[in-house]
Amino acid sequence: MAQSSDVREVLQYIPQFRGKVFLVLIEEGILPEPAVAETLLDLAVLEDLGVKLVLGVLGGDLKDLFDWTLECEIMAARVSKPITDPAAARETLDILARGQSAVIDASATGPLDPAVVDFAKGIGVAKIITLLEEAILINGAPAHAIRAADAATLASATDGPGAELLLAAAAACSRGVPRVHVLNGRRQGVLVDELFSNEGVGTMVHADSYRMIRPLREEDIPELLGMIGRSVRRTKLVERTYEDIQSRIGDFHVMTIDDNVVGCVALHEYPAESTAEVACLYVKQAHEGRGYGMELVRHAEQVAIQKRIPRVFALSNRAADFFTQKMGYTPASVVALPSKRRAQYEASGRDSLVFSKTLEMTEGKVES
Repeated sequence: MAQSSDVREVLQYIPQFRGKVFLVLIEEGILPEPAVAETLLDLAVLEDLGVKLVLGVLGGDLKDLFDWTLECEIMAARVSKPITDPAAARETLDILARGQSAVIDASATGPLDPAVVDFAKGIGVAKIITLLEEAILINGAPAHAIRAADAATLASATDGPGAELLLAAAAACSRGVPRVHVLNGRRQGVLVDELFSNEGVGTMVHADSYRMIRPLREEDIPELLGMIGRSVRRTKLVERTYEDIQSRIGDFHVMTIDDNVVGCVALHEYPAESTAEVACLYVKQAHEGRGYGMELVRHAEQVAIQKRIPRVFALSNRAADFFTQKMGYTPASVVALPSKRRAQYEASGRDSLVFSKTLEMTEGKVES
């Protein structure tokens, strides 16, 4: 049975996908029929959500796959020219403009050959999605998101076909394709699992910043309040309001994956005492255990370094091991807190522990 959190994760992608062009390349003649059939049913759902679909057939019978699209009630039309023909892009755009999905012959090329990228750019794709037998494994393990700029370094850690795919995907991104997904087409449900989750199940090579930490925006505040609310209920923390956060919005930073907020941290400054508090550290429950909390704390420390703040502190009643063992903080006394923060602490009646860390001001980098 689907969890409510799963439904929310899916729903957040619908406005992002609507009206976008996805080029889906499939080795129809090699992959098992049940996997292909499920993929086509999932493509029908994407079409219903407003995604403009172009289905390229890498192998197998183009007519068979086109007939399958009709069986799955995909509103498809065949492109008369192969994907290598420069005129194919114009014909495909005409089909999409009529509200139909397009099916095109891509059998004369590899999945990410230059001719495919030329076609993808010509139709303005948001994503190229490949459903193949091959997968990309880095040191034998899946790699879910890779920056195109890192592909050359990582290619040496994968096998021959995987390395070629990785480098070809990176080349596509460097030529202007925002994202390339390389998926195991034998896995049933792989398309939905990849597209409708923050982490994905295949390998996505991306030209932009897929996971990043950025300043909080006002439109992020409701999402932030939702994260804080869970911890408030669990640990009896002082509840924050929209106005509380808005009044100190410059203190907050959020981690986003695919532009969806998954974590946050704040750095509250006390300039008179040359210190700052690392506070409001939260990671969404579905994203815990991936090291995101450590990344957020390091980011806050880097902000402190840039502002020439030599010492940071944190208060916690649940994360003592995290701060001491993973982040290099040391236990401190309440008297070490800035006077204003100490007064707030004493008034709250909470029994939080205090942790402190001195930051080395060396070339703008944190030294632990």
